Amino acid sequence: MDIMPVKENIRKTCIICDQSKERGFHLYTSFICSDCEKDIIQTDINDPKYRFFINQLKLVTKPEIFS
Repeated sequence: MDIMPVKENIRKTCIICDQSKERGFHLYTSFICSDCEKDIIQTDINDPKYRFFINQLKLVTKPEIFS
């Protein structure tokens, strides 16, 4: 799967690294950049960074359902 830019020339702030990036994806209402996605996938569960990623992902919130 190729990750496309969110929109051309529009930068979003990544919920993991807190940096403004162009490439990535939205998970509910949060943006995760492609660099962090790669880091998350490649990080071993025994690596201290893994706990950091888990804590940052807890910040992701589901969108509200409107009726």
